Amino acid sequence: MHELPSYDGVTRFWHPVLASSALGESPVRVTVGPRDYALFRSENGAPAALLDRCAHRFAPLSKGQVVRGRIECPYHGWSYAPDGSTRTPARGSLTNCNVLSMRVIERHGYLWIADAGTDESSMPEVRFGAPFEFMGAFSTLFEAPLHVCLDNFSEDEHTPWVHTRLGWDARDAGSVRFEASNFADRTEVSYRAPQRDNLAMRVFGISKGALFCNDWVTRFDPVRTDYTITHELADGRPSSLTLRAVIFMVPEGARRTRFQVFVSASDRHPLRALALPAMKPLVLALVRREIEDDARFIGTVAATPWSFDGMRLGRFDKPLVHNRTLLERIYLARESA
Repeated sequence: MHELPSYDGVTRFWHPVLASSALGESPVRVTVGPRDYALFRSENGAPAALLDRCAHRFAPLSKGQVVRGRIECPYHGWSYAPDGSTRTPARGSLTNCNVLSMRVIERHGYLWIADAGTDESSMPEVRFGAPFEFMGAFSTLFEAPLHVCLDNFSEDEHTPWVHTRLGWDARDAGSVRFEASNFADRTEVSYRAPQRDNLAMRVFGISKGALFCNDWVTRFDPVRTDYTITHELADGRPSSLTLRAVIFMVPEGARRTRFQVFVSASDRHPLRALALPAMKPLVLALVRREIEDDARFIGTVAATPWSFDGMRLGRFDKPLVHNRTLLERIYLARESA
């Protein structure tokens, strides 16, 4: 396959699309795959989502307003209930003019959408149970196709050149320990390398000589990676801090990708454990800046083709090849070319 996919049909999976707090009295547009959706709240405050296109002349419903729980088109006043049923100022209710309605669920402070009729039990797991404490969530836009973003988050080899806090310096590239395992539904990856010394790490009790440990699992129903970051201290003891970041990669058309990131942490150090709730902004900022490092760089490689033809891949690229296979087979529901 050489042309970029449209990601049509991926809404058979649940995707997080917007923080719950961002949806108030006015509708909001979100994008999943090739389609835009208008999110709004019904009269009882429940979230709803419709295809962001009026059945009349295709005006965007997200530019309209919500009146008594119905979203009203800004062009001619046609309005739609959460189930997509239509009413017009001149003729009242109309049949055969419904707008596509999606299923919406609020969970973890986010709005998740999927095709109508999608079972809630198929929603992907985002674990925040003890000893982990939820630090928060954020959204970052990547100006690159999904496959480019997935490739970037399938390896840590770029760490010394793209990142400045977590991970190792370029001089330690030769001492990196790496393992990757391919499965029918996922990849599992592990990195071990000297942690670069910086103030951000010392705040969390991780001083010079520590070993950076990054373990993750990537799945494709929908596309997401669950990272667990720990450290081994210079004396061989494990650090008390564990960071977890679950990253959902949501395609917005063929050439942009929205990252929805959920962060949690635990700390076994008795004093820092007590202070962890107060340190939420610091923990969240650390993870956000790491993600933003990637987002700033990704435009440089946004034109990377889908095909690996001509590329001289190395040992760290093993997960990239398998992830591309799973992306096609599971997420796009087609066999690799």
